Amino acid sequence: MEPNGKAIFPIVERGSRKEKGMSEAPSLLSESLGLGKREVISLVGAGGKTTLMFRLAKELVLRGKQVVTTTTTRILEPFPEESPYLFVDPENGKIRRFLSEHLSSYRHITVAQERLGAGKLKGISSGFVQELSRLEGIDFLIVEADGAAGHPVKAPREGEPVIPSNTTLTVALSGVDGLGLELREENIFRSERVSELTGLPRGSRMTEEAMAVLITHADGIFKGAPDSSRIVVFLNKVDILNGLEKAERIAKRILDQRDRRIERIILGQLKTEPPVVKVFF
Repeated sequence: MEPNGKAIFPIVERGSRKEKGMSEAPSLLSESLGLGKREVISLVGAGGKTTLMFRLAKELVLRGKQVVTTTTTRILEPFPEESPYLFVDPENGKIRRFLSEHLSSYRHITVAQERLGAGKLKGISSGFVQELSRLEGIDFLIVEADGAAGHPVKAPREGEPVIPSNTTLTVALSGVDGLGLELREENIFRSERVSELTGLPRGSRMTEEAMAVLITHADGIFKGAPDSSRIVVFLNKVDILNGLEKAERIAKRILDQRDRRIERIILGQLKTEPPVVKVFF
């Protein structure tokens, strides 16, 4: 630890994967993601999307930004500590007006179109995300653009994920706690599709190589990300037993693919401190 209490970690160079030396790890999610002044951020994959969305929104508000959170699929209704205001209405015009009139007061508002029961919300269309992004006063629009039913790993089916075409940053998440799980639907979301993409037989255990394939495959978890969008991989839950070592090995396998669409790989632990442990460029 440095005298100021901040941890320092190696930042790994993308091309040669040669250590650049010790550099202070970003203390905020917003710093580690390399955010600009205004972004439309789509979160895809599994293993922490909702947690990342609301934690990032809270950070941005503390930095004086105005944030709208929503989904193009379904999410659980946020707790008050996650979002200070939830506005639900089936009419796009009413949502747009509410944001125009009240975002400056609340600073962070979550919007949805319908309550579905069991605490779930139906989100908005990707086209309406594009419309909202043009509203004056919204600095960051964060969209949960995929569903995973609480599983740590998934593969998208046809029509998934639902990434708005004006997304400027796509964050693909995967939970390292998925490693070693049997490839069955109770463990891995869309397990049959995972088997097809990775070549792992159903019932076998999830491997580091298979997780890297799901992230880099053309039909993998950031399938459909706009060509203009930057892509960041977030490997979550490194606070579990040997999680950091597992995440480092997955990150190196991803880097070995030399996929130029991927800007950086973040190793993190969204429910503990610090949320970001290591960043690979």
